Amino acid sequence: DLLVQTVVEGKKEIDWKRNAAFATFGCFYLGGVQYAIYVPLFGRLFPNAASFAAKPIREKIKDVKGLTALCGQVFLDQFVHHPLLYFPVFYGTREMVMSKEPDMMRMLRTYRENMKEDLAALWKVWVPSTFINFAFMPMWARIPWVAGTSLLWTCILSAMRGGDVSHGEDLEAPFPTGATFTLVKEGLDDMFACPVDEDAALAHLCISGAGPDRIGHVARMARTIADAGGNVTYSKMIRLGQEHVSLMHVSIPPEKRGELVDKLHNNKDLKSLNIRASPLVRRRTGTYQNAVAGFKIHCVGEDRAGMLAAIAEAIASRNMSIEDVQTEIRRGEQNKRDFVVNAEVVTTTRMDQEDLDSVIAEFKKLKEELNLRVVDIRVHMDN
Repeated sequence: DLLVQTVVEGKKEIDWKRNAAFATFGCFYLGGVQYAIYVPLFGRLFPNAASFAAKPIREKIKDVKGLTALCGQVFLDQFVHHPLLYFPVFYGTREMVMSKEPDMMRMLRTYRENMKEDLAALWKVWVPSTFINFAFMPMWARIPWVAGTSLLWTCILSAMRGGDVSHGEDLEAPFPTGATFTLVKEGLDDMFACPVDEDAALAHLCISGAGPDRIGHVARMARTIADAGGNVTYSKMIRLGQEHVSLMHVSIPPEKRGELVDKLHNNKDLKSLNIRASPLVRRRTGTYQNAVAGFKIHCVGEDRAGMLAAIAEAIASRNMSIEDVQTEIRRGEQNKRDFVVNAEVVTTTRMDQEDLDSVIAEFKKLKEELNLRVVDIRVHMDN
């Protein structure tokens, strides 16, 4: 974990609570529980495992009982032990060490939501390693082999799940924690950067179109724009029923703007999209205030009418401006329809700790009212 924090994530300040969670889990579970499982327990369940591991490969291939026992050990380890014991203990240890107010039910919900991704990553590393371990390693060498593989796996687990729980020290506030209500504090420079405002020397167009869906619409539009010297930055293309809908921001040298518009309108293959090109104008200095705080908001919940309205009204009530919002429908648990909202929001009002706590309380209330499963928020502050 320390290696991941310093090298992979490039952190200047080490999260020692996170590091302590991995150290506690490693000492207690990897050093104790796994030894009891792999050596005494598996030794009794599979009494011929040691002799099978010592056999040459040619004899192993002919040993049907030994191969059956090998598959049995891998199955119990990867499909029983890890899903039902290893990961619950890992998430429980992390919750106890990293959270100010540990909540085991929240921990179990977090594991349930992460289970598919966690197990897929686990099996890519551990299924091959476990086959080698149980097929070739003598009993005394099983734990050293596991320890070697654990070095790689712990780095992966740290990168995937080390930062899911946020605590007050990181955020300088007693914010809610857990994967279903995550809050991370970052710099305002990481927020939405509008190319219309930043690239003053270029002309900017909003290119939109809608018409019967056909293969190649996106390719033809993108090629026409590129050949005319334009550059697509933000874009959204989607099929809705039988219709194709496109929305693009294009920056282009001013002297080439007219040529691009003509090419789009005169392209016979794009006629059915009824393309419209609207000029975008940079905000004039003095007509607006600079943002001093922003929020990246990600919400997921079972689809129902009015969800976007409720979230947008909560944002507007705080005198915050939505810079970018995207919504989509996707299949969630038990094949139910999930509504997903991703919004980037800024405010020109400087916020103190009490203001931030109030915003979080508002979204916590909204989470309960809309029955949202996930509310992830990243706070960006002007330092």
